[in-house]
Amino acid sequence: MIMIKNTLKETDPQIYDFLKNEKHRQNFGLEMIPSENFVSKAVLEALGSIGTNKYSEGYPGKRYYGGNKNIDDIELLAIERAKKLFNAEHANVQPLSGSPANMQAYFALLELGDKILGMNLAHGGHLTHGHPVNFSGKFYKFSQYGVREDDHRIDYDEVRKIAEKEKPKLILSGATAYPREIDFKEFDEIAKDVGAISMADVSHIAGLIVSDVHKHCFPYTDVVTTTTHKTLRGPRGAIILCKEKYAKAIDKAVFPGMQGGPHNHTNAAKAVAFGEALRPEFKNYAVQIVKNAKVLADELIDYDFKLISGGTDNHLILIDLTNKNVTGKQAEAALDEANITVNKNMVPFDKRSPFDPSGIRIGTPAITARGLKEQEMVDVAAYINEVIENIDNREKILKVKEKVVELSSRFIIYD
Repeated sequence: MIMIKNTLKETDPQIYDFLKNEKHRQNFGLEMIPSENFVSKAVLEALGSIGTNKYSEGYPGKRYYGGNKNIDDIELLAIERAKKLFNAEHANVQPLSGSPANMQAYFALLELGDKILGMNLAHGGHLTHGHPVNFSGKFYKFSQYGVREDDHRIDYDEVRKIAEKEKPKLILSGATAYPREIDFKEFDEIAKDVGAISMADVSHIAGLIVSDVHKHCFPYTDVVTTTTHKTLRGPRGAIILCKEKYAKAIDKAVFPGMQGGPHNHTNAAKAVAFGEALRPEFKNYAVQIVKNAKVLADELIDYDFKLISGGTDNHLILIDLTNKNVTGKQAEAALDEANITVNKNMVPFDKRSPFDPSGIRIGTPAITARGLKEQEMVDVAAYINEVIENIDNREKILKVKEKVVELSSRFIIYD
């Protein structure tokens, strides 16, 4: 009989082994997908805590279940820390992930069928920013802006022209594959000039924003959504921040509109991560993310890689591999064999399929969390170049893997 006090290894050795193998992969490879990161042991401890045992429909002080005093304390602390981090008037920490948070914000602010202006997925936006296969494109009437073809940067004059023509009820800024700073003040001014609500999805850059290495979304933006992982280095989840005038609508859209009971273990882990992000050492970490990305970008340019927009201002690098005669799918597979994890990605004005695009997307949050700095970025760029230059030579790729394992072994994450 399986007892409630049994360990994972005792109860389910298969899952135990799978997770053990994954820990080995993370320890001895380079995690370079820009939306991934490594949480602290403290965050992991909270995430795997007994908070998962409690049901807590509602909000602090107004629950539909008894026994929630401790849960209220946890959630209130998470809210307080989130507001302080982002200088926000209101925070809801219950959203389960980024896409649900965007849906909840839309439902709070709009009627079905309303017009939204968002960033084109092929130019760096997210599925929930209006792609026709996504709920966002099905429930709302999206018009979309992109980047200029010559320099791959957002053309704010073009955004304004589209906004003046389409008269959207909401203008959405933020991206998932845009390597440059976003001017939230400019977006907000455009929104106000056409009578729209300004909203930002800062999931990728939240950790950079709260550390002052990226422009802030507040006090300009009306409503902000963000995941709590990525550069914020917390558990997988999301929060919604807003000006006070939208607070009731946001809370009502989250519960009871879209969700039932919150995931209290995740909210505890969010609170821990927010507490970490309020410390001076987190700002040092965020600064190092950008330093590492810039060095890595410069090194890749020296190897004749074509970087979208010519470089990066943040944690993310988007590479067009067309001049290397390699597809994104081929590069992802070959780099994976060398223990370097990246993702294939569309580039602006891509002529290839999303399933086998022209580019790859790489980032520095996870490797920076491990302690890698500028000198290691020189090595990493050399490894990436060696793999791409020898895309069909498995022997040479495995030689790169040996170098990656050796480098990674100097920066073990979880013992």
